[in-house]
Amino acid sequence: MAIHETILDLIGNTPVVDVSKLSPNPAVKIYAKLENQNPAGSVKDRIAKSMVLQAEKDGLLKPGSTLIEPSSGNTGIALAMIASMRNYQLKIVLPQNVSIERKQLLEVWGAEIIPSPGELGSNGAVKLAQELAQQNPDWVFLYQYGNESNPQVHYETTGPEILDDVPDITHFVAGLGTSGTLMGVGTFLREQKKEIQILAVEPPSGEVVQGLRSLDDGFIPPVFENWKGMEVLNGKRIVRPQESIHYTRQLASECGIFSGISSGAALAGAIRVAEKVEAGVIVFIVCDGGWKYLSTGAWSGDVDDVANSIESIIYF
Repeated sequence: MAIHETILDLIGNTPVVDVSKLSPNPAVKIYAKLENQNPAGSVKDRIAKSMVLQAEKDGLLKPGSTLIEPSSGNTGIALAMIASMRNYQLKIVLPQNVSIERKQLLEVWGAEIIPSPGELGSNGAVKLAQELAQQNPDWVFLYQYGNESNPQVHYETTGPEILDDVPDITHFVAGLGTSGTLMGVGTFLREQKKEIQILAVEPPSGEVVQGLRSLDDGFIPPVFENWKGMEVLNGKRIVRPQESIHYTRQLASECGIFSGISSGAALAGAIRVAEKVEAGVIVFIVCDGGWKYLSTGAWSGDVDDVANSIESIIYF
């Protein structure tokens, strides 16, 4: 077994697992790419590493530099891990109503938490981070929603990994958050396989599924626009919070995959596809692990009660 120089060398090259036992159609295979196996526990490890390395290459980051980033979850945690290793100060603008696990993990790696109004959600955190970055021009604002390194790293790594492991893929399904995963992977796969279907999963407008956003709620990430998202996508599947929780439980109980709730949403989207096609091979992304969601009661509480709780507490 190879010895790696740092834990950052272990980001990427995540495994793919067959979860076709959950497919409603025996002629449709469903595979899960386990991004929860990254060192800080999520798909966001890829973009955090990519954004930091590019900023270093561009001369924006030097030892002792201060980073600021809005996050209510995985990107902040991944940046905190990397910043602690590379001698950067990190300030995370965090909505006040995030789950306790988020705060604890940021504290593990020494990030400073700047609270933003909980009722304004992640959009409020973005606005406050932008204001603070303008007031402190010496701070480095990576801005994951508009940073080209976000989709680019998925184009260069995640997409090729999927095609290498599942060369007969016919459909790719992923949640819509910053849109970086969908844009990068989707663009790469479309270049290699013209007939492939790229499908986004999002909650209904005004409802909450951890880690996902609805484009109908008014904020369209610059990454989505810059990478011509409407041309990349073949369509989208709307998944309600209750469905997300149900399939998150299915992943754990039937496949042994302890995932976050947005992964249940992605699986729900994959199952919707499997119900409507005659045959196919679907790959979906398991964005993160379930450890950060334990306080939701997602695996033990009443489904409706859990769904209602995530309306007031941000868990992604």
